[in-house]
Amino acid sequence: MSIGFWPEGKVAALSLTFDDARPSQVDYGLPLLDSYDIHATFYVSIQPMRSRKTEWEQAIKNGHEVGNHTFNHPCSGNFSFARHKPLEEYNLEQMRDEILKANSCIEQELGIQPKTFAYPCGQKFVGRSKDVKSYVPLVAEYFLVGRDAFNEVPNDPTFTDLAQVTALDMDDVTFETVQLYLDYARKNNSWLIFLGHEISHQGKQTVNISVLEKLCQFLKKGDIWVDTVENIGTYVNQKRSI
Repeated sequence: MSIGFWPEGKVAALSLTFDDARPSQVDYGLPLLDSYDIHATFYVSIQPMRSRKTEWEQAIKNGHEVGNHTFNHPCSGNFSFARHKPLEEYNLEQMRDEILKANSCIEQELGIQPKTFAYPCGQKFVGRSKDVKSYVPLVAEYFLVGRDAFNEVPNDPTFTDLAQVTALDMDDVTFETVQLYLDYARKNNSWLIFLGHEISHQGKQTVNISVLEKLCQFLKKGDIWVDTVENIGTYVNQKRSI
């Protein structure tokens, strides 16, 4: 527990994160978040980001963060969509290239240098068997924060490894489940990070719009600091260095 850690008497912190630059994030998510003046973090895939470049530029102007999600979104070959170039066939230098190429594209297209990173599929390794290596040190080299995925508990800001902060899945969950996570974070003075993909009324890998709106309304209570991964990560890093 980290009583008194957060600024202005806040009891917890929350970052909303969304992966892959899916069109529904632009069509439904950004307008809803903007209407509540809530700033989120978007870990973009390059091609979808390019196809909606103007909207993503506006999102940045509105206070949202765009982060690195690699260039090719490599995951384990146990996912059929990743079998053509799975993490099992990567080495650390290839992963470095993935990260730097995505950084370069984001800087070229949107004019910003990403400060935080999200591990595709929440997987942090390259290679197989005895040759498996973690690429967490690479992320720590280039970014303030690396966001994990599909975890079970929020972050203790006094302890968490900023190169692999936990994130809880918000896809396909009810507001009652979201509220349980929020209650835990408030009780333990945690940094809660949600991750989602689509933002719509229904469908696979989807944060339901009604759930997101209920969350935005709940956050008007004001006792939870809601901000981007970069901004909260910067605060945590500075606070721990005092």
